[in-house]
Amino acid sequence: MKKSFLAVAAVLVLSSCATPFSAKVSRFQALPGPAAGQTFVVQASNPQLQGGLEFGQYARLVSARLVEQGYQPASNPGQAQLIVKMHYDVDRGRERVRSSGLGYGGFGGFGGFGGRGFGGYGGFGRGNFIYGFNDPFLFGGGFNDVYSYTVFTSELDLQIERTDNGQRVFEGTARAQSDTDDLPKIVPNLVEAMFTGFPGNSGETVKITIAPQRKK
Repeated sequence: MKKSFLAVAAVLVLSSCATPFSAKVSRFQALPGPAAGQTFVVQASNPQLQGGLEFGQYARLVSARLVEQGYQPASNPGQAQLIVKMHYDVDRGRERVRSSGLGYGGFGGFGGFGGRGFGGYGGFGRGNFIYGFNDPFLFGGGFNDVYSYTVFTSELDLQIERTDNGQRVFEGTARAQSDTDDLPKIVPNLVEAMFTGFPGNSGETVKITIAPQRKK
């Protein structure tokens, strides 16, 4: 009975906690001052993605951010002043094993309240990280404070080039780790991180933390 009660309590506590998204962003730029309406077109670095529905969704996010910076989408892509090349990817993940260090009698089954966030790993994403994927405590096994989880590394790359002379004026990379490889959830966060403080200081790598969205 006690075990069942603690399992339910663990799920309720963890599901109610939203975790911020964190990414490391590196940017190199030789952009002129504030944008004065230069026109642009967003293209996929991988030609196989060009024209795809998924790529189009992410390209619209990048376009919206550039418009906020003062740039304008080109009505005729062939006459755009800037080409924005975009690439995104997520790896196959790495399995990690952790121990809460609490053993029997505590909230060891789901990782405890230690380290960075619950169970020593705060996770990334918008609050969808819940310990206990392989946890015997939460899913009917014995009291075991050793658990495993998978961490995925994702990346967004952007390059901006002038069309008149081919000069590259911006290079940016945003990397993050998360419990999911779901690109539709990850890429919007990477885009937001990339354009936080855009265009940034050339040669500087910064950590960008984005607050999770509140549930309505």
